[in-house]
Amino acid sequence: MTETVDLLKLLEDSGAILKGHFKLTSGRHSDTYFEKFRVLERPDVIEAVAKTIAERFKDSGAEVVVGPTTGGIIIAFEVARQMKLKSLYVEREDGRRVLRRGAEIAPGTKALVVDDVLTTGGSVCEVIALLKNRGAEIVGVAVLVDRSESQIDFGAPYFAGVKVEAKSYAPDELPDSLKAIPIDQPGSRSL
Repeated sequence: MTETVDLLKLLEDSGAILKGHFKLTSGRHSDTYFEKFRVLERPDVIEAVAKTIAERFKDSGAEVVVGPTTGGIIIAFEVARQMKLKSLYVEREDGRRVLRRGAEIAPGTKALVVDDVLTTGGSVCEVIALLKNRGAEIVGVAVLVDRSESQIDFGAPYFAGVKVEAKSYAPDELPDSLKAIPIDQPGSRSL
């Protein structure tokens, strides 16, 4: 697929943008949720988005593409495939991010971190911390959707497939309009 993908339009058309009261994986609440799996179930779209990421980071010197579970591994794999690199997956175990299943990263390895939806940057920061603790060098960070409310400095070049406005609230700062709606808690951490 060579044409440019309008990811925001795709999110809207596919029903990936949900409205209601959602408790996000970060613990914050929002009236907007991005069901990225409506996009991740479309290999043609992931291929196109990954192509944009791969093109953006082709001169970064990346030697491996690393993505956190769950959605990040799908995007990371496709970016790695297109860049002809190895792909690693960072999983959650006992509440922390780890490399499992015999995965290793050598000190000095140049890593590109790829994730699905950025809200607070927590998952990406956890992956970066793990990789840096192993001696890796972070050469870039890319996400499918950036819904963060402020710019986050990852200490490396950053790219988002699409930036969307979606306000989130701490549990003790909910507006009355959200308090009146039952909470839905989608996402992989709530499983």
